[in-house]
Amino acid sequence: MDKVIPKKKWSTKRLLTIGGILALALLIFASFYFARGGSKLNVDLDRITISEIKQDKFQESIPQNGTVLPLTTIYLNTPDGGRVAERYVEDGAMLKKGDPILKLVNTDVEYNMANTANQVSSTLANIELGRINADQNTVTKLTTTADVELAFKEAERIFLLDEKLYAAHVIGSQEYTTAVNNYNVLKRKLALQNEILRQDTISRAQEAKQDQESFQRAQATLSIMQEKVSNLTLRAPIDGQLTALTAEVGQILTAGFSIGQIDATNGFLVRLTDVDEHYVNRVFTGQTGTFTLGDSTTYKLKIIKVYTAIAAGRFQVDMHFVGKVPQGLRKGQTLQVTLALSDERTSILVPKGGFYQQTGGNWIFKLSEDGKTAYKVDIQLGQQNTDYYEVISGLKPGDKVVTSSYENYGNMQELVLKK
Repeated sequence: MDKVIPKKKWSTKRLLTIGGILALALLIFASFYFARGGSKLNVDLDRITISEIKQDKFQESIPQNGTVLPLTTIYLNTPDGGRVAERYVEDGAMLKKGDPILKLVNTDVEYNMANTANQVSSTLANIELGRINADQNTVTKLTTTADVELAFKEAERIFLLDEKLYAAHVIGSQEYTTAVNNYNVLKRKLALQNEILRQDTISRAQEAKQDQESFQRAQATLSIMQEKVSNLTLRAPIDGQLTALTAEVGQILTAGFSIGQIDATNGFLVRLTDVDEHYVNRVFTGQTGTFTLGDSTTYKLKIIKVYTAIAAGRFQVDMHFVGKVPQGLRKGQTLQVTLALSDERTSILVPKGGFYQQTGGNWIFKLSEDGKTAYKVDIQLGQQNTDYYEVISGLKPGDKVVTSSYENYGNMQELVLKK
């Protein structure tokens, strides 16, 4: 007979299962507890910066270094080269337009000038001789025409008289025929001579035009050579300051050699040389910028030219002064320019600070209402200027946040603020 074995209420297997569940729950609880406790950090209020979120006028801008340059710069080059015979001024001299700078000697240019002058003289002499010969030829043709015209008039008179006498049977046909033939021959000769005069007039007009063109070409060639000789003395093209003068007496300069430059004294521009290519499609002529000098006066600039060529991820911008121009500016001086990229508008703003380097603008420590703690909140930032970030979401005016560096906070979720 089988014996009924009573079932154990707390079997070993069941006890192990319950123990495992309790151990797992305890582990999860302990992990949460210690993690939560470890996510807090005591922070001294004197070591952090607390800023208040506000709603105010905002304009996106970027800071840029600008270099002061002359409004106009003209580079000086030697047209034909030569040996420096004399140097009239020193580097840095203030010059008036036309003031001499260097005297060059170039025997080739001077020799060519002499040859050109001789050629021009020969051309002019040939033109004059041709005109005299043409005048004499015309006089001869006019004399011949006058003689033919006189003979024709005499033949015409005899022809008309003999015509009447022949009709009256006073003279014979032989005499009349002679008069008719003489009249017709001289009539044709006079017509031919008049045509010769007409052709001569046309030919003289063409020759006169050609002579004038030859004369003008010769004069132009002579003027070019005279200018070449004149250019051996290099002169200031405008009023301004001579800079970077490198030529010395006795030095041989090739054609096109740069000897320096003239910086005009009629004003300055500011060139931004290091604008990031990220902004190349957002920077246009007409945009404005500002800068301040030591007296805290703010000056305004406007973009007049954008250089679209990009080198090493940077491009350049030229700006003119708008309104007042600061006194005492010098070429090469560096200015800290704030370049505006948008129109002014009203936005929610958070001051710039070290927090951005650790958060990328994705979150920030926001103070509790009692101001005793600060906890993480997700935010979204938009555009920026030199002082503020634009807040898109996550904060409202009146909120207080920690804007100093988060470098030592690690993965802390909450800051306990201690005085």
